Amino acid sequence: MTESVIRNKPGMASVKDMPVLQDGPPPGGFAPVRYARRIPNKGPSAMAIFLAAFGAFSYGMYQVGQGNKIRRALKEEKFAARRAILPVLQAEEDERFVKEWKKYLEYEAEVMKDVPGWKVGENVYNSGKWMPPATGELRPEVW
Repeated sequence: MTESVIRNKPGMASVKDMPVLQDGPPPGGFAPVRYARRIPNKGPSAMAIFLAAFGAFSYGMYQVGQGNKIRRALKEEKFAARRAILPVLQAEEDERFVKEWKKYLEYEAEVMKDVPGWKVGENVYNSGKWMPPATGELRPEVW
């Protein structure tokens, strides 16, 4: 399209003959531009946030303390049960040890029958104290 059709001015010979068409503000002007910093005054205060955080922390620490008490009671109960069953377990171990010790003495008597002066079951260290085997297990077939 030509300028003559757009501006309704037929027969223009030069650009200088064109009427000036300039953009401007709307009637009544533009709305004011907000450039000031405006922070809303809504929401909890710093003291309220601090007290809420302190309360949550305090409640959490209280719950940790209650959990520690329960855990300590359960641990004590477990140890009490172990202490109660210990004599039974020790008696079973002593019974097993006596059986194995008798087998060991028989094996020792068979192996050392040709050695003069050998006393079966006598301690070779002559310390006067009886000590159970350090391994906690008597297995003559390994010796």
